[in-house]
Amino acid sequence: MSTSMEEISEQQSEQLEDSADRQRRVDRGDLVVGLDIGTTKICCVVGEVFDDGIDIIGVGTTPSLGMRKGVVVNIESTVSSIRKAVKIAEDIAGCDLEAVYVGIAGNHIKGFNSPGILAINGREIKQADIQEVINGARTVKISENQQVIHVLPQEYMVDDHTGIQNPLGMTGVRLVTNVHIVTADIGAVHNLVTCCNKAGLQVADLVLESIASAKAVLTPDETELGVVLVDIGGGTTDIAVFYEGTIRHTCELGLGGHNLTNDLSVGLRTPLAEAERLKEDYGGALSSIIKPNHVVDVPSVGDREPRRVTQKVLVDIIEARMIEILEMVDRELSVSGQKNRINAGVVLTGGTSLLANLVDLAEQIFDLPVRIGYPTGVGGRVDDIYTPRCTTGVGLVIYGREHQLSGLNRETGVMDKMKGWFKKIM
Repeated sequence: MSTSMEEISEQQSEQLEDSADRQRRVDRGDLVVGLDIGTTKICCVVGEVFDDGIDIIGVGTTPSLGMRKGVVVNIESTVSSIRKAVKIAEDIAGCDLEAVYVGIAGNHIKGFNSPGILAINGREIKQADIQEVINGARTVKISENQQVIHVLPQEYMVDDHTGIQNPLGMTGVRLVTNVHIVTADIGAVHNLVTCCNKAGLQVADLVLESIASAKAVLTPDETELGVVLVDIGGGTTDIAVFYEGTIRHTCELGLGGHNLTNDLSVGLRTPLAEAERLKEDYGGALSSIIKPNHVVDVPSVGDREPRRVTQKVLVDIIEARMIEILEMVDRELSVSGQKNRINAGVVLTGGTSLLANLVDLAEQIFDLPVRIGYPTGVGGRVDDIYTPRCTTGVGLVIYGREHQLSGLNRETGVMDKMKGWFKKIM
């Protein structure tokens, strides 16, 4: 059936209107972009903000080159990878991206709790008092090469009344708070921000990846009852414990999915790329359920012929490393004193959480219910982000929306804050 000139003209007019409308949305600042710069992949997620939620309108994912265990080791390679991921997201979303919320991870991250106390003297508590007691809690001595990136209030106490979430307007003699403070290595932060700037992006804020991921996969009931989020990425495993609706503990482990791949590469004497493929195609976390007579072809290094290895041998290698990672998480929970608060169980996310039978292995080690966390709470192109690999990217978008709706000028604040950090290392 032929198309008339009038119909073509009408279609072009609609396309121009859509383009103009999209540009107006960009100009109003209604786009929020999350950039997950991981060890094995870079994921850029573009969200369009509405009063009632977020629509994902663009996703770009590329292999990450230049990162190791969550830290930049090659700036030019990282910049190139960021540009590729951002370009894919821009093409899909149909807009140019400028400001991004960036996830940060790595075993240089430190998290600890700190109290703050303020005398009120029987008057009504004002917002300035709340900010002052938080500032008092953050006045703690930290290493010279570390800088605070998060100060997260856990709860308040007014005189003898505990468990208060917002003391504004209350009357008392003394206001007390407990906060969770997260610090990061200044040099690592500088390199991460530099990579984004070289890629043509402004950093609206830096966000601990486990905090961002939690916003995408945890339910209010879980955070109230007590839950631990274990985000197993390529280079690191990020831990965050929530209880009574607030964060209680964070920790970063320098092991992740890349360690599984490397173990396979060494153990099976095969290139890293082939080891990654074998992990995805035949890997698992429980060797006891693998048929002992099932064999797979394993490419060799150089011109040697491929070898045939049983799948059970392959899974044995992966299982040993996964047990190590999960047992390290379990020890961290026990040492922190948080394990008896985890009434809602464990949520695993990140690309490595897709490993077959990992839930079964984790339940054996933690002796708690375990589930895999998929990103939720957004609309739009949900099929593009419905994987644990995109959890942090989606969480960064949700985090960004919350902070934009709060009315805080986050972009100016974070840049001023970073200038202060960088003076310490110049």
